[in-house]
Amino acid sequence: MEELSFDKSGVHMVTLDRRLTIRQANQEFFRQFGGSSEEICGRSFCDLVHPSGRQPLMQQFARLLEGRRHRFAAEVIAVGPDSAFAAPLVAVGVRGRHVPELASILVLMRATQDSENVGVVTDRRKMLSEIDAKILEGIAAGVPTIPLARRLYLSRQGVEYHVTRLLRSLSVPNRSALVSRAYSMGVLKFGTWPPKVVEEYVK
Repeated sequence: MEELSFDKSGVHMVTLDRRLTIRQANQEFFRQFGGSSEEICGRSFCDLVHPSGRQPLMQQFARLLEGRRHRFAAEVIAVGPDSAFAAPLVAVGVRGRHVPELASILVLMRATQDSENVGVVTDRRKMLSEIDAKILEGIAAGVPTIPLARRLYLSRQGVEYHVTRLLRSLSVPNRSALVSRAYSMGVLKFGTWPPKVVEEYVK
């Protein structure tokens, strides 16, 4: 059975196996992510989460699978066919009657009526060169221009050239706004230090 019978309006319900592969889901879930059961079931649940937030979510799932907790709640950026949206998520470990280890994971996501699409990059296009990515990571870490130039074997003018291109590309006036914009778009990973650009966006 691939479709769960629980279909309360606004609640996306999905069952995952220990590899975090989608095994069952309700109609609300299929509708939100724009696919049939044949298209959705068998995919990794993390494919439906924006790359910028995958690492913290995977850490939470790992604790659940290791038995260090029985459930967790998180806010994720889910990626639908045409947009990304913030969604509260609750994951609960399900154990078999005679099996000590976790048999599956039940995930509930709530789409609230007043939730709006978030302005993250969803098409995963290669928007940054490798050098642009390293410069953005350096700026986000607070590295001044001259040490950053030495680290990347560039002149000071070379760094400034790439910074100007980044400012134009993300339509922001200064470096602080550049970093804020990159995080808000999901181009920089959440919850990591030193800052890292999401690999999917590097050419």
